[in-house]
Amino acid sequence: MGVSSIYADAQDCPPRPQSGTVVNDPLSLQSKNGVLSVDLSIAYAVDKFDFPHYCYTYQTSDGPAEAPTLRLNPGDHLVLNLTNKISGLPGVSPKEMAGMNHLMPGSSGDDCSGGEMMPGSTNIHFHGLNIPPICHQDDVIHTLIQPNDPPFQYKIQIPKNDPPGLYWYHPHPHGMTTSQVAGGASGALIIEGMEKLRPEVAGLPERVFVLRQQFPLNGNGGDEGPYQMTINLQPDFLDVFPLPIIEMQRNQSEFWRVVNASPTEFMTLQVMYGQVAQSLEIIALDGVAVSKPVPVQTINLPPAGRAEFIVPALPDNTYGQLVTNGADTGPLGDVSFAQPIANIRGTDGGAVRRMPALPKAADAQRFANLLSQKPRTARKLYFSEAAQSVVPGSAQPAFFITVDGQKPKLYEPDDPPAITTQVGAVEDWTIENRAQELHAFHIHQIHFLVLEVNGKPVKPRLQDTITVPYWKGRGPYPSVKLRMDFRDPNIAGESVYHCHILDHEDNGMMANILIEPKQKK
Repeated sequence: MGVSSIYADAQDCPPRPQSGTVVNDPLSLQSKNGVLSVDLSIAYAVDKFDFPHYCYTYQTSDGPAEAPTLRLNPGDHLVLNLTNKISGLPGVSPKEMAGMNHLMPGSSGDDCSGGEMMPGSTNIHFHGLNIPPICHQDDVIHTLIQPNDPPFQYKIQIPKNDPPGLYWYHPHPHGMTTSQVAGGASGALIIEGMEKLRPEVAGLPERVFVLRQQFPLNGNGGDEGPYQMTINLQPDFLDVFPLPIIEMQRNQSEFWRVVNASPTEFMTLQVMYGQVAQSLEIIALDGVAVSKPVPVQTINLPPAGRAEFIVPALPDNTYGQLVTNGADTGPLGDVSFAQPIANIRGTDGGAVRRMPALPKAADAQRFANLLSQKPRTARKLYFSEAAQSVVPGSAQPAFFITVDGQKPKLYEPDDPPAITTQVGAVEDWTIENRAQELHAFHIHQIHFLVLEVNGKPVKPRLQDTITVPYWKGRGPYPSVKLRMDFRDPNIAGESVYHCHILDHEDNGMMANILIEPKQKK
């Protein structure tokens, strides 16, 4: 079968890029006059290689575009209308799908009162944004959009003090998140203004790369490995077909913004010129600019992690590669393969988006002075696993995230909050890993300041997702110490924290947290 036919048009989803071709940035949609209005649909299809596609589709005058990048400024409004067109799922008949076109008990069709989880249920999480966990904004506990429902409107405002940087959006229906994200339902979201905080990127060519991981269907209609990587939806078939091609303008350094949108993959990224790993300058992690550029040769990205960095100019007559060197995920961990992701070659032309020239200074930033704040509360949480499921009849292992002193429990959306705190609080959390595989801790609505790893202080850095080292079966449990910032009243409500290995989340490794409004005196 020829390379040109590797991804034929899959019904209900746009055709994806051909293997071995030039990697293009996703379509960018820019806010205008303080508003970005977007109509998206999500659909399902299976290609000829039995890879399932879940696609976010945006209609343009030239036809459908998949997974556009959403670009907004601090203070802008995002109005996103999502239509659920998921159909044809394995093991679900068209009649059953048609039967989903009704309101759930207690639902008016215009609220987030929940309902029954179904195979085609979906919603959207705006990962990393510090926005309210409420109906039509960033609620993932109760919001379920069913196939054939009317368009569901998300209407949010980017806080004026949210850090400029790289974020992303993806489905978050409990139990279905892994399949939908693995199928490709994800996209980048950029808050403009990084050049105001890190003038090193002003005027540089800018590239946006979304790295994904997809699994073929097994005979029972479920996802099954071995997986393959994609970059901006172009497949990397592990030497079976040519690698994707990243073109860099000759003799020009570039600003790369990379999302690890894979469900399970821990990436150790390097840019190789010839056989030499290049020095990359980290500008931001998880959407937050560093205090000064950090030179590294390897960038470690857990699932959901983002890195923004400067890549040095590609010398003349030189070819390069973007690679991941894999990761030691532990005796029980999913394998994270070492593999090339894309070839890099020089070019003299091509349309390149550039960062703005240096403007006036940035506004005041969220999370200011967090390091100097005195924590009100200290908590310990831990990841743990059970070899056998606690669910009768299920062969899946059980995954837990537990507040120390509470009983391990598989997550249910109707669970009472495992933690209750209050707007204005600053807390120190220690997250232990009592399992023999890596876990990736993530909390919605806030970033946290990383203070310690395994009891040893580190240079404080703001993140929203962090790898917790695995336990080797003896000795103290590995841990990270995080300073949690609940000071902003914008985040009041009920949200979640969980492992961002998505099948762990889907299989119970998540819990609710309630952030109560500050009491008036």
